[in-house]
Amino acid sequence: MKTHLKLADANARSETLLVFLPGAFLKPEEFEREGFIGAVHEQGFAADALLVDADVSYFYDQTFVERLHEDVIQPQRAAGYKKVWLVGISIGGFGALIHELAKPGTIDGIVTLAPYLGRRPVAAEIQKAGGLRTWKVPEGPPPDQEVDRKLWPWLQQYTLPERAESLPPLYLGYGLSDRFAANHQLLADALPDGHVFTTEGGHDWPQWSQLWRQMLDVLPLPKKTARKPVRPAPALLRSAMPMAIAA
Repeated sequence: MKTHLKLADANARSETLLVFLPGAFLKPEEFEREGFIGAVHEQGFAADALLVDADVSYFYDQTFVERLHEDVIQPQRAAGYKKVWLVGISIGGFGALIHELAKPGTIDGIVTLAPYLGRRPVAAEIQKAGGLRTWKVPEGPPPDQEVDRKLWPWLQQYTLPERAESLPPLYLGYGLSDRFAANHQLLADALPDGHVFTTEGGHDWPQWSQLWRQMLDVLPLPKKTARKPVRPAPALLRSAMPMAIAA
């Protein structure tokens, strides 16, 4: 996966990295064009941004998780980043979730904007059961091996405080008219207060940009510290005596 690093401070890397994962058929540079990186700077966060060219082909051939882990996460950890957050839109949000599902404990936080969460029939089973808090994971072998059969049980852990403590904090944002909104609502009901953001509208950049700015107000990201001005060294006091006398 190709990546494009945007530093918060031109002179040094930060200790926190935001990894941006685009939606299907979107380009990573659109995050910058739509103001996502600028909003991070405006808030004064000490967080670098990494734009990842994770196109939809990685999902088609089921190599997304390995490529993200080996080409992006591991090298950036080796570069010195202590905190790594995934920020994904649509199928990029799905990718952020299935990465943590497959590689638990490797990420410090996840932000999903209008994420694809799997097939509607699976979500319909959960909806029929009254939501994630009351849904019982079916016993026995699953009817197929699609990843959403594993993803929803994993997401259900966020409804259990003692289990949620061991998971990365998860934030969700979506438009109320989004085509995936019914699935989003199932996840929203499982998350704690302050972790869910909604807006009018559907599945497009105006909604995602607005949601991102709202979420930045609460994300636990480090702020830049003001640098103390460097005072010039005090001038050496010169003797008032002529050099010949001083000698």
